Amino acid sequence: MIISVINHARAISDEQVQPVIRAINRQIAQDFAPYWSFGATLRLEGPVGTHPSTQTLSDMRGDAVLYLLDGANALGATGWHLANYRDIPYGFVFLGLCQQMKEAWSITLSHEALELVGDPMCNLLVEGVHPIDRRRHVLHLFEMCDAVQAENYAIDGVEVSNFVLPSYFSVGEQDGRRNDFLGRTYAGKSLQSFGMNPGGYLNIFDQKSGNWEQPIHENDATALLRKKLKSRVKAGRGYRRAHPDRS
Repeated sequence: MIISVINHARAISDEQVQPVIRAINRQIAQDFAPYWSFGATLRLEGPVGTHPSTQTLSDMRGDAVLYLLDGANALGATGWHLANYRDIPYGFVFLGLCQQMKEAWSITLSHEALELVGDPMCNLLVEGVHPIDRRRHVLHLFEMCDAVQAENYAIDGVEVSNFVLPSYFSVGEQDGRRNDFLGRTYAGKSLQSFGMNPGGYLNIFDQKSGNWEQPIHENDATALLRKKLKSRVKAGRGYRRAHPDRS
């Protein structure tokens, strides 16, 4: 899978983008693929015009595209990997929104790239338990990073996103099993299957109620801020799922 990165942002140059792409390609090849056995390669391509067209994607060369843009949500679709009229998956990284979230844009690009690799058409669901009320069975979006959203690490000095491992989507826990790449612990406990670490959130569908939910840990200020910002700019998969009329 080839993911084209198109830089329409004025705040960063192509020269600044290249080392970030190099680090994320290392992440996918050396960290992600050994666990998931699939991957992709990002490459920087030149923009056509001054603004992307999500209907024609005339500046895309490859299997999917990620746009880098200034502002917070110029197209109303941050992180939402919709297919365009040519059925080509795409996503966005808005530098303004990253700044509001106090997050390096390289982390968001890493996050969005891994989401495109895992579920390019944004239509995969996994049956599992509710992250808080684990007696409830719900459907989870097949997300690679949301459960560990607030965690990151560095490759060649470039910050990239943590991600979950295949065992995260399995029922039950086993001794010694790793559910995310970094494996950080909180109060002596590592990430549960279908759970979330502090700062993380999930997008789930309750079949009984027919509602989409985006649970976070109680009093989690980091996750709450992210939810508020994305809701304010009408962004993210959870918001877009819950408001299909805005697609």
